[in-house]
Amino acid sequence: MTSASPKRILLKLSGEVLMGPGHYGIDPDTVHRLALEVRAAQESGFELCLVIGGGNIFRGMAGAAKGMDRAQADSIGMLATVMNALAMQNALEQVGVDTRVQSAIPMSAICEPYIRRRAIRHLEKGRIVIFAAGLGSPYFTTDTPSAVRAAELHCDALYKGTSVDGIYDADPKKVATAKRFDRVTYDQVLTQNLKVMDASAVALCRDNAIPIIVFNIREQGNLARVLRGKGVSTTVGSAA
Repeated sequence: MTSASPKRILLKLSGEVLMGPGHYGIDPDTVHRLALEVRAAQESGFELCLVIGGGNIFRGMAGAAKGMDRAQADSIGMLATVMNALAMQNALEQVGVDTRVQSAIPMSAICEPYIRRRAIRHLEKGRIVIFAAGLGSPYFTTDTPSAVRAAELHCDALYKGTSVDGIYDADPKKVATAKRFDRVTYDQVLTQNLKVMDASAVALCRDNAIPIIVFNIREQGNLARVLRGKGVSTTVGSAA
């Protein structure tokens, strides 16, 4: 990888990652550490855009399960992603990275509206772009907007940073003998219901030939290792 021909990737982070050791909200030390890792990835020649979930603040499906109207609950969840995006923007700019937040819900006082061509131009100028508020519509988690933005911006891959080091045939937190896959196909994920991402997101990546790389973002330095092909991860692609 050289700076003359950067590889464009979308990094999807769960909101829970921003909690750090806590159980709710945003941990400044964790966000700072993530910002340093994103900066290192950019300095190694990658063009990066980010999508961050809102589960550390509010999860729409959880609100709906407790009796809240699903559309209203998802709207709250989308606003939570904006808060996370602004927190990450602040952390990135504190470490010297020029960053833009684009929201699918217009809120011009604090961030830009999502405009595809503008986002591409920001990336070409070496800025990191954080996409917030999902697609601006309820009934989607942030998985599907991640796949949509990756396709719209012609990203070479979608990296999903989670709390586990890949995709398993069972929940590794509950099943000690769970087996991790090094590589699986899109169709395996869908037919075996491996739950790495929403089915709509996996299908969209399949249809646009965008590989999905699942890795543990909580492990310090792991993003750089995975980008170099050295870290532990699972790749979802067209052939196992």
